[in-house]
Amino acid sequence: MTSSQDERPLALDELASAGNEREVLEAFIELYREIIKRKVAGLSPEQLREQLVPSRTTVGGVIKHLAGVERGWFQLSLAGRSPAELIGVPPDEAWSVSEHDTAESLIADYDEACDQSRQIAAVHALDDCVPHPRMGQVSLRWIYVHMIEETARHAGHADILREQTDGATGFDG
Repeated sequence: MTSSQDERPLALDELASAGNEREVLEAFIELYREIIKRKVAGLSPEQLREQLVPSRTTVGGVIKHLAGVERGWFQLSLAGRSPAELIGVPPDEAWSVSEHDTAESLIADYDEACDQSRQIAAVHALDDCVPHPRMGQVSLRWIYVHMIEETARHAGHADILREQTDGATGFDG
């Protein structure tokens, strides 16, 4: 390691390097949630909707999808809310970015979904299980691991799309 690497502040995941299981899981999900927001920040509405790959995937669609996934797993599955009780945009509106969506509005919606996820998760133990129509039951632990995988995978997509959009690269760009 060089001295400049030693002086860098620790990232969220690094801060939890000696933490317990829950602290590590929460650190990783928070790290990728922050990365997603940085990938969207500063883009124009047109850039958020720009299709750069054959699928309907856009930078704005990625964050909108992830807000829906947060709501699906934490509000619907873990908290047992009905779709009518959801706080925020329903999961089925994911990927569709309107001309009225802005980076700020998409980030605010994602923040709201993540805040709800944190509040719901806070009252559950990692071993708490809830019914799931396909798998029978899922634990909060499984939901965390799935959400880390889902968010990290889409952070990679957003990273590539952002680079194609304006050349911004890396963890922070």
